[in-house]
Amino acid sequence: MGSFKRSLFGYRRPEVEAAIATRESRIRGLEVAAAGHEEAVSELEQEMSALSGMVIEREREIRGLTERLLEANERHDRSIASLEAVSTRLEELQEQARGQATRIRMKALRDAVEVSQRAQALTEAHESNNGAAPATETAAPANEPMAPTAFAGGNGQASDFNGLFEGRVRLEIGPLGDFSQLVGFEDAVGQLGASEISVERFSEGRATLSMRLDQPVELLRELEGLSSLDFKVRHTAPDNLILDVDEDPGPDMRAA
Repeated sequence: MGSFKRSLFGYRRPEVEAAIATRESRIRGLEVAAAGHEEAVSELEQEMSALSGMVIEREREIRGLTERLLEANERHDRSIASLEAVSTRLEELQEQARGQATRIRMKALRDAVEVSQRAQALTEAHESNNGAAPATETAAPANEPMAPTAFAGGNGQASDFNGLFEGRVRLEIGPLGDFSQLVGFEDAVGQLGASEISVERFSEGRATLSMRLDQPVELLRELEGLSSLDFKVRHTAPDNLILDVDEDPGPDMRAA
């Protein structure tokens, strides 16, 4: 108010009115600007509210996906644990089956030996009652191998035999300490791919096995690698093999 010029009875009216008009014009301008700012603030608040809703929705989706992922991981872990349990159980059953099969085979071999011994005793008793000579005087002993003269050359080997066995083959081995050695040797023969494996005789520690080989097999070489027994060859022929278990083997006593 100090910039107004004074008159006789106060300030000059036109200057005061002009100042008031200017102030009101500024006030209206500020009010218009404030209204614009309020509208902008309102729009920004609406956008923030929309963004907040989107963020909340995304967080809800993320939580749902996280829960589903955790459930899937738990199902996967349960499946793996179940598979491991089933695998362990199968291994136990296989081990039990192998043990049971071994016991059955050993029992069958014992029964076969007992039957063979009883039959031999009955035959000898019958021949004695009839006045015949004992079987041991006219026949080879129970564990005597097949005569090699029909096949063998001078060193017990077939003169024209190349070492490959095929078809029906008879194999004699001994002496064996117990039935477990016979079962182990039979398992080794089975790993060669032989079929129709049977134990024809087991007497006085010597066993005679019969087998069929569908394809040519280097039987001696394969048995040397698969069997835990140390043996030397007494006789070989295309359909007959006789092995002697070496209880104290030297470096040159193994089969070639």
